[in-house]
Amino acid sequence: MTQEQRDLAYEVGRFVPGGADYPARWQSAAADFRAATPCELDLPYGENPRARYDLFLPEGASRGLMVFVHGGYWKSRCKSEWSHFAAGGLARGYSVAIVGYPLAPEVRISEITAHIAAAIAAAAARVAGPIVLAGHSAGGHLAARMAMPGVLPPELAERLTRVMPISPLSDLRPFLDLGMNADLRLDAAEAGAESPVLGKPLEGVGVVALVGSEERPVFLDQNRWLAEAWGCDEVILPGRHHFDVIDGLADPDSVLMRAYLGED
Repeated sequence: MTQEQRDLAYEVGRFVPGGADYPARWQSAAADFRAATPCELDLPYGENPRARYDLFLPEGASRGLMVFVHGGYWKSRCKSEWSHFAAGGLARGYSVAIVGYPLAPEVRISEITAHIAAAIAAAAARVAGPIVLAGHSAGGHLAARMAMPGVLPPELAERLTRVMPISPLSDLRPFLDLGMNADLRLDAAEAGAESPVLGKPLEGVGVVALVGSEERPVFLDQNRWLAEAWGCDEVILPGRHHFDVIDGLADPDSVLMRAYLGED
């Protein structure tokens, strides 16, 4: 396989109808949602300017903490594009943290993993109760890493009840041969250490690997690899592609939300 073919396998936008329009739509919907919803914005959890999270608060007492980690191949996107995906969790009575993090090439993926753990610790200090976690694409990788032993402090790991990687990147070894690795700077050791498929999840944490049926083939593979390696449930949403597979996070009664909360 040529370099061009390897890179093309992980190309998403050009294969999604109207793919170029999604970022602007997300930004607009997120801004409208923040303007209409009680929230605390840009809460710091570290010194990096991007080490910030937004916290959305439900009416009445919170049932616990939901955390969403965005994608972008660890090198693009920001937390402010995803605010509206807190709607489903808020309607279910959860506080919802949308997490930002520094990006490659400024930091390595292992450093991003540590940032996500710190963000969860900061949000969990504000919100009592169980923690449920979802992440999309590269964020799905980061969500899965949080479900592995030794990543979260023991007191937080005990509170983690459900994790849903969505279209996750679960095996990072293929990225060693991609052009984007010029930014990611992965070497074999880090790719192995950061690959959830080469580890196991924490005992007692419910995990579901979710993907859309219209995903790119490598994302279908990556999702299946995680489900097989971890022995966890795999959900394939019919008719969904890489960009709209997360829409169910905004709907408290969606198939995605029911799988997220273990209600199926």
